[in-house]
Amino acid sequence: MPRKEDPRLLTGKGTFVDDIVLPGMLHCAFVRSPIARGRIRAIDVSVAREMPGVHAVLTAGDLAAIKITPLSFYLAPTEVPTPLLATDRVAYVGDPVVLVIADDRYLAEDAASLVTVDYEEEQAVVTIGDARNGPLVHPGTESNVAAVMGMDEDEDCEELLAGARHLLSRTVTHQRISQSPMETRGVVVTRQGEEELLVHITCQSPHMVARYLTQALGMPSMSIRVIAKDVGGSFGLKNHPWREELSVIAAAMLLGQPLKWIEDRLENLTSANQAREQELTLRIAFDGDGKLLASHGDYSLNNGAYPQGADANIAVHMFMWAAYKMPYYGFYTRGWYSNTVGLAAYRGPWAMETLARETMLDIAARQIGIDPIEIRRRNLVTSADQPCTTPLGIMLEDITPAECLDKLLEVVDVAAFRAEQAAARKEGRYLGLGVATYIEPTGSAGSIGVMTGELAQVRVEPTGKVTAVMSTHSQGHGTATTMAQIIAEQLGVPYEDVTVFEGDSARGGFGPGAAGSRQGVIGGGASMKAAALLRGKVKRIAAYLLNANPDDVEIAGGMIRVAGAEEMTRTLREIAEIAYGEPDRLPPGVETGLEAQYRYTPPPITFTSAAHACIVEVDAETGFVRIRRWVSSEDCGVIINPAVVEGQIAGGLAQAIGTVLLEEFAYDARGNPTTVTYKDYLLPAISDVPDIEYVHASTPSKSEGGFRGVGEGGAIIGPPTLVNAIADALSPFGEVPLALPLTPSKILEVIEGRPIATKVAVPPTQPATAVAEAVEDQRAPEIATQPADILAEASAPASIDGKWKMILASPVGPQPMVGHFTTEGSTLRGKLESDQGSMDFAGIVQGNRLTWDLKVTKPMPLTLKYDVQIDGDVLTGKVKMGFFGTAKLTGERS
Repeated sequence: MPRKEDPRLLTGKGTFVDDIVLPGMLHCAFVRSPIARGRIRAIDVSVAREMPGVHAVLTAGDLAAIKITPLSFYLAPTEVPTPLLATDRVAYVGDPVVLVIADDRYLAEDAASLVTVDYEEEQAVVTIGDARNGPLVHPGTESNVAAVMGMDEDEDCEELLAGARHLLSRTVTHQRISQSPMETRGVVVTRQGEEELLVHITCQSPHMVARYLTQALGMPSMSIRVIAKDVGGSFGLKNHPWREELSVIAAAMLLGQPLKWIEDRLENLTSANQAREQELTLRIAFDGDGKLLASHGDYSLNNGAYPQGADANIAVHMFMWAAYKMPYYGFYTRGWYSNTVGLAAYRGPWAMETLARETMLDIAARQIGIDPIEIRRRNLVTSADQPCTTPLGIMLEDITPAECLDKLLEVVDVAAFRAEQAAARKEGRYLGLGVATYIEPTGSAGSIGVMTGELAQVRVEPTGKVTAVMSTHSQGHGTATTMAQIIAEQLGVPYEDVTVFEGDSARGGFGPGAAGSRQGVIGGGASMKAAALLRGKVKRIAAYLLNANPDDVEIAGGMIRVAGAEEMTRTLREIAEIAYGEPDRLPPGVETGLEAQYRYTPPPITFTSAAHACIVEVDAETGFVRIRRWVSSEDCGVIINPAVVEGQIAGGLAQAIGTVLLEEFAYDARGNPTTVTYKDYLLPAISDVPDIEYVHASTPSKSEGGFRGVGEGGAIIGPPTLVNAIADALSPFGEVPLALPLTPSKILEVIEGRPIATKVAVPPTQPATAVAEAVEDQRAPEIATQPADILAEASAPASIDGKWKMILASPVGPQPMVGHFTTEGSTLRGKLESDQGSMDFAGIVQGNRLTWDLKVTKPMPLTLKYDVQIDGDVLTGKVKMGFFGTAKLTGERS
């Protein structure tokens, strides 16, 4: 079946942002910081402004005339002030300082080179280790901890780990990754009168960007239209606009002229937000039979200077053991600010959990003395175990990782491979087999407001053709094809007769678009429901016109037939012409036209399951890895289009191969990027990616249509599958370091027996009485410098009663709310109001200290424990949020 998009894209007729040309359009270039950290002493733009063809040279002070507040993905203010252009300080190499606007890009770049900026360079905070011990990245903050969750001391977990027969501990280190989309970031913006703003931007959802800009600009009266016809990849980078795009939008509003900025590849590699620089110390306890007893994860994530939302990556821990029968899991997780480019999403942002878990299960199996496949069989959640909950309380009802593993082993003959492997080793050749399993949350809805729902509007035109307007959006996903397939099948018309429109916020209604493997589940569900409503209306009108029972009317191939009355057959066009043009012939109460729409919200999480196997050969002379075979056994529910599904898996696996073998964005000790071209930042070529074999389980989900998402899976399960295969091949030489990428030099260190390229040598599995591993104390600073009760005693009683405006630094970003307090002696009564609703509570008053508990149900059942201190008109404190850790609470009297 040909994809709807292919003729346009394959013949060069796509419309990307750089293809947009508007009358009077000017071009933009940025002056960027050449240092990672320092103070701006002076900026001289006088020479650049005098250059012919230059229309404006703008600094942060100039753009301040247009108030724009950068927001996180959750549409909340960022945790630290995020300027459009650097003001008095720069925080990373590539930090935008000055915006130059000229007749063309060449002139803009030339003028940018004439701007002089005087910097006072300071010591840069580059790595996670630097962030723990170095100076503050953002002066005025309490520490370099951007976000923290979990428990720094978990006595229950420690007791379980100490009592285990086998205790394995490793630190897994993941390098920094550049998303490297084929199409870099770009924006074309123009004001159309005083009340309308037109924005062409490469993004993941025009509707999401329009909503973002409306809130960031604080101008609800302005009509903002966002168009993104075709997008050349995103992988999480283009969830929403960031500093450069917002600067160009502000400048266009300031100057009143159309502006274009297209990021060049050097800018993309040095200034676009990146991902994945992280480390995890994971401890796993097993009994004598290799069954899981407990685990603890200590995780850190480099957030850079200005992340698109401060992140401690709670999802790593939510899904660490979700597919396994793990009795207890504890964790402590932090995000750290640094003088590097900020954090953005990347395909499967929580993928570290699968990498760490699956590689360490293989290590544990070897050291306990059982087969790596067998250790999974003993611990995976099976269909017979469900319904059940994960260690962190997520309900499981229909995951199938064990079943996917069984299907995988039907096509991968492990015994035959082991015989081939043994024979090859006698010849001095080293083959390895890697296996991994996982589950992936897709189509999440309800718990994250901005990720909830998709809208489908479907209509039969008077011509009998079908038009659908969707809030989905493709960056290579093929949604124009898959949504058309669903609608055609549900409505009973030829696939060729259905046209899907997306990519314009002025069409249809709000939808988050592409993120979190959600479009097949939610967009597909919306398409099914809308088409079913429309089908019902067509049948009702046809039955009335043909004097038939609606139950006897069928629609197939664009023809309407009545059971047992072939002579009554009509085309869909005939019925449509009557529905639009002859209202008097319609059934009583039926409106004219043939149109329907539906906004679909699926179950909270729809899980996809998979098991992969990879066979490699490692060249002992060069350290190069050749992938000989890769098999994917995936359960993505009812498959809409096999080619699209397999293309999504293959694309994710290509990125996984690059992650394990090639890619690494590096900085030197001063924060200078050292991999700024594709000669240094190595991407996988077609010769690196094998032909993938596919096995499909296809267990229908509980969502409409039985669909499950598949967009991120290959990038999540691929890395541990490949690492395990390399480790298996090199097992005669020793253990492979869990530090990506596994370059030829690292592999040769294992083969040649030189010290492994990690900071701490990996220990063998230890008895529980031994110390698992010395781990540096990396606790985040406490919110208060003194215990709350001491503060309460030290302060004079303040007036508490009344209304308070507060902000909770929650895992999904700052959450504004209003508190109403009433005290009577030591009794506190009150109410909290937010955009999620209001809740009453009762608590205790101790001087100026207030404590109370609040039970919530979203994103899952939790008891929130508030501990608040009142000092005059200022409120400070913290909220214990169960396994989400502790969140800071601040406020002031309203």
